[in-house]
Amino acid sequence: MFFLTLIQHIPSEWAKGVLSNDESLTEERIEEVLNEFLEDFRKNVLKAKGWPTYLGAPAYSVSKAAMNAYTRILAKRYPSFCVNCVAPGFVKTDISCNMGNLTPAEGAESAVQLALLPIGGPSGLLFNRKEVSCF
Repeated sequence: MFFLTLIQHIPSEWAKGVLSNDESLTEERIEEVLNEFLEDFRKNVLKAKGWPTYLGAPAYSVSKAAMNAYTRILAKRYPSFCVNCVAPGFVKTDISCNMGNLTPAEGAESAVQLALLPIGGPSGLLFNRKEVSCF
């Protein structure tokens, strides 16, 4: 689950509220969350402020949640495009120290599937491999 960081994995209730509220979600609101995270990181108060600190990658977790939120903004802004996120799974690559359980070709299948979606296909979604997942 490390490589598929969803909004529910962000312990900060404030950040979770901002990133999950589709009605008031804007680029500025996402930037506000990221700036708050960076400020708390600089002050070394991530845990006290409710940010993720597990697995040694809090910035990865927060950036993934922000990217998922931005996907929804772009999908609304450009309704004639299919704009989606995809988590290819735990792929054997240098970034995973080749410990993944999928080959690079298997991991690429998900991205290729989304790239080949027809006009009018699903948009603003997060795919975990080839299945729609919740943010």
